[in-house]
This record gives sequence, C-alpha cells and structure tokens, in this order.
Amino acid sequence: RRRPLALAAAAGFAGALLLSAPAWLWLARPGAAPAALVDEAISGHLRSLQPQHLMDVVSTDQHTVKPWFEGKLDFAPRVKELAGEGFPLAGGRLDAIGGRSVAALVYRRRMHAINLYQWPADGADTPQSIAQRHGYTVIDWRQGGMRFLAVSDLNEGELKQFALAFDNTAH
Repeated sequence: RRRPLALAAAAGFAGALLLSAPAWLWLARPGAAPAALVDEAISGHLRSLQPQHLMDVVSTDQHTVKPWFEGKLDFAPRVKELAGEGFPLAGGRLDAIGGRSVAALVYRRRMHAINLYQWPADGADTPQSIAQRHGYTVIDWRQGGMRFLAVSDLNEGELKQFALAFDNTAH
C-alpha cells in the first residue's frame, strides 16, 4: 500500500525539480547581477531622484558629459546621444556601486529618469538580464569590457528599448 504513495511522492518531487530548473538556471547564470547589486542600483536610482541629486553635469551634449568624467574615474564611460530613439541624454554624475566609483548617465523618457550605471568589468560579453523590484526594472549586461546597469520605473518593454538602443548605436 505504501509503495504507490512513495512512488507518487517521488514523481511529484521530480516534477517540481524539473519545473523549477529554468528558474535555478537563470539564478545561477554567470554574469547575471546578484540581488545585492540590483538592490544597490535601485537605491542609487532612488537617491538620485531626490532634489539636487540627479546630475553633477547637466547637458544634452555627449561631448560635454563625457569629458566631465575625465580625471574623476579610472575609465572613460561610453556616452551616447539617444534622442533620436526617444531617450534624450540629460547629464551624468559620479556614483558608487559594489564598492567602486561608477559613471551614472541620466537619460529621459517622457517624465521618467533612466540611470545607466557603468564601470569596467572582466569577462565575456553577457546578454541582458532583467530584474524587477519595488516597481523598478533593472537591466544588467556586459559589453566590450564594461558592465551596465540600467534602472528606471519605466515598463520593462521601454527599458529594453533603451538598452538595445544604447547597445546598437556607434561607440
């Protein structure tokens, strides 16, 4: 009598493992932002939205924003003008994520701010991974020796559009 019950329980357990495997693979995926890094990026985004914290340099011109970072960081951030794609550059600032100084570029989409954090990163390029917490979306990826975290309260689709536009424009 107990054998069918034990077999059913084992089958149920095996089924649950198979159904949860994609989630475990995503969580263990190399290059995906750890939860603490995502939370830190969201906290930085929230701090930046407080009065007088959004930007250290206010300019829609990438040729003004990029040189502003010279001497303030140990790398040159990628600054791209994306107004043609609906994401105008608003400026930038210094910030800190993961215990290091990073560039934070500020883009706009209508009334929404997008913080694009970036810093040098070892390892191969990684595809974009998406996390959502507390009404914010974070897109994390590595490209060309840099790590990028885009954070906004925009819907996921629009933030994906931003990340793709940033990736696809010339350096």
